[in-house]
Amino acid sequence: MNTQLLTSRPEVRRRSGGAVNPFRGQHRRRLLRADLLTVLFWASLAGAVALWLADGGMAGFATVAGSFTGLGIVAGLAGMDLVLLMLLLAARIPLIDHTVGHDRALEFHRKLGKPALYLLLAHGILIAIGYGMAEGLDPVSEAVALWVLVPDMWLAYISMLLFIAVVVTSLVAVRRRFPYEFWYAVHLLTYAAVLTALPHQFSVGGLFAEGTWQRWYWLALCIATGAALLYYRVAQPLVATFRHQLTVKRVVRVAPGVVSVEMSGLGLDQLAGSGGRFFIWRFLAPGLWWHPHPFSLSADPVSFDAAGQGTLRITVRNLGGGSAQLASLKPGTRVALEGPYGLFSTAARSRNHVVMVGAGIGITPIRALLESTPFQPGNATVILRGHSESELYLGEEILALCQQRGATLFHLTGSRPAGVRTWLPESSARAGHRLASFDPNVSDADVYVCGPAAWAQSVLQDARAAGVREDQLHYERFDW
Repeated sequence: MNTQLLTSRPEVRRRSGGAVNPFRGQHRRRLLRADLLTVLFWASLAGAVALWLADGGMAGFATVAGSFTGLGIVAGLAGMDLVLLMLLLAARIPLIDHTVGHDRALEFHRKLGKPALYLLLAHGILIAIGYGMAEGLDPVSEAVALWVLVPDMWLAYISMLLFIAVVVTSLVAVRRRFPYEFWYAVHLLTYAAVLTALPHQFSVGGLFAEGTWQRWYWLALCIATGAALLYYRVAQPLVATFRHQLTVKRVVRVAPGVVSVEMSGLGLDQLAGSGGRFFIWRFLAPGLWWHPHPFSLSADPVSFDAAGQGTLRITVRNLGGGSAQLASLKPGTRVALEGPYGLFSTAARSRNHVVMVGAGIGITPIRALLESTPFQPGNATVILRGHSESELYLGEEILALCQQRGATLFHLTGSRPAGVRTWLPESSARAGHRLASFDPNVSDADVYVCGPAAWAQSVLQDARAAGVREDQLHYERFDW
């Protein structure tokens, strides 16, 4: 069933094309930052090889054995550079998060895993071949000799095994077989792999000899990477937790299997305007403190008093595991906080017009975004999708916000047609409706989509077919 609950009057609905666009500047700056990050990525790879060449690396290519060794060194330098870049992408650095979003940074992080591993494997194999040829040994015998005779080399072998374990467990087919906590624990081995890989780089073969630019480059890169991880992954979350002093205020049942967790704390006005972005929550209760929960706010911080006390709210669906236990949280439970993260917010806007599409529990970030993102009356459309009205969570709050702010709201309920890949209910799909049917100006709008992955991809495909450009599409995955 399709229900249009609120429609702005035709004379109020605005076309953003002729109006002043306050988001154009921030959009251009974000594109420039993306270009800068791309340049820095390639420059780091080129710089690692160029410094080695500048320190006389080409001299080894005079012989066949030296050529294998030289290629092995280049592969190792490139592989290690990619590993450090992977760590920086996962460090939750604001520059990266505000430019590409947390999920895309992690997607690129995962994509670099295989190339980094292949380069490191090639490094070991080519070095064994090159050294072996120079000493008259086969690669296996040379590898054994390096393990036994060369200081710190055994650490390099352990590092390689750790990298293999991390990459293999990160493959989707493997990752889905284990709970998140197991995968996360194995993934932490990346740091051990890096630490065990470093000693042989500085102690074997004089590659990073004292006084060389290479030595200073790699020292600076390793120290900067470690500092970024410690600051953004450890120090900042601890500071935020102590600063805001969050505690559970109450847990409110929203629908069967869905609850809102309200938390009170200090200085929450610093988090205002984060609607749509997500935080990582740890509820410091027995059996829960070790479990991180990536949930978006379902409302902007509210009710600030003279002491700076305010309220945060998340709305959670029982999907099993840790989320099922949140319904039994007791008032007064302390909460650790990390974030906010992601680009599912006003920071991603590029147009005056905005379309927000949510399904199931993905409606809750839409509600927070609707509350906080600026738009003129008539310049926003909200589409909520569920099998029934009971699955349109926080629907009454969203209706009130749409009435208050002058947005058009659609409720789309019912099952999808069998055998057809569509995000619409059967009645709309058979009527030939598309995203543009609900908002004719969608091609000139920022489109925010939040919901199950396959459903969301169908919405995004529909938006592209309607002429929406990639930089106007905003969809963020919170799964691991």
